[in-house]
Amino acid sequence: MVCRRGFFNVAFSAGSVLKEFLPHLGHAFAKKYQPVSHQLAGGIESGASISMPTRYTTKELSPKTWPDFERLFSQGNGWDFCWCMHFQRVRSSSAHEKLPRPKRSVRNHREKQALVAAGRAHGILVYANGQPVGWCQYGPRDELPRIDFRRGYLDVAPQPTAGKIWRITCFVVMKSFRRQGVGSAALQAALAAIRKKGGGLVEAYPVLNWDDLRRSEIRRRGHAPSFGNVSTCGTVSMFQNQGFKLIAPIGPINVLMRRIV
Repeated sequence: MVCRRGFFNVAFSAGSVLKEFLPHLGHAFAKKYQPVSHQLAGGIESGASISMPTRYTTKELSPKTWPDFERLFSQGNGWDFCWCMHFQRVRSSSAHEKLPRPKRSVRNHREKQALVAAGRAHGILVYANGQPVGWCQYGPRDELPRIDFRRGYLDVAPQPTAGKIWRITCFVVMKSFRRQGVGSAALQAALAAIRKKGGGLVEAYPVLNWDDLRRSEIRRRGHAPSFGNVSTCGTVSMFQNQGFKLIAPIGPINVLMRRIV
C-alpha cells in the first residue's frame, strides 16, 4: 500500500509503521504487536481462518432483526443514544451535538431505522441463549464515510486502485458478557459476511493497548477511562488475531489496521 503526499510517499508494512510512527509506545508495544510472517504487499494478510465460538450465534442486521437491535440498544448503556450512527454521518452538525442525549437518541434511532430499511446499514448481532448481547458494525466505505475526514487518515488513505473498501467501525457488548469472546465472535461473522459479499480491503480503527492507555489516563486524569466506552472500535489484539496488520496511528489512541478478505 503506497500512501499519499510527499512525506508519506513510502510503502508501508506493519513493521515499518511501528518503527517510524509509534516509537513513543516503547519496545514492549513494538514487541507485543510485531507482525507475523506470510504477508501480502503492504503488510496485509489474507486467508486467516474464521471459526465461531459454539456458545454464540450471529445474525445480520436487517428489518427482520431490527427489534433485536432495538432491544440491545435500549438497556441503559452509555452507547444507547448513538444507535451506531456516528460513522454513518460525514460529520455531526453543531446543532445535533448540542441536543441533550435523549433528543439525539430519538433522531439517531429514526435515521438508523430508515437506513436499515433502505439496505444502507450493515452489522452483526451476537446472541447468547437467543438474546442479543453484542454488536459489530461493518459496511462499505461510502456507507461509513466519517473516517475519510479524520485528521491523520488522509495521509494513509488507500489509493483509488485499492478496489472495494470495507470498514469495521464499532462494537458493543453487554457488560455481563464482556471479555468473554462476544466481540471476537462478531468480528469473525463480519469478516465472513464481507467475504460473502465479494470481499476487498478491510479497515479497522481499534484502540491501542488498553493496559497502557489505562495507566496513562490514571497518571494524567487521576482515574481510568471506561473500557466499554473507549473500546467501541475494538482492540488491536482482536484484529491481529484475525490477520489484520498495523498501518499507522490515527489520533491519540487509535490505529489504522487492514487486511484483505
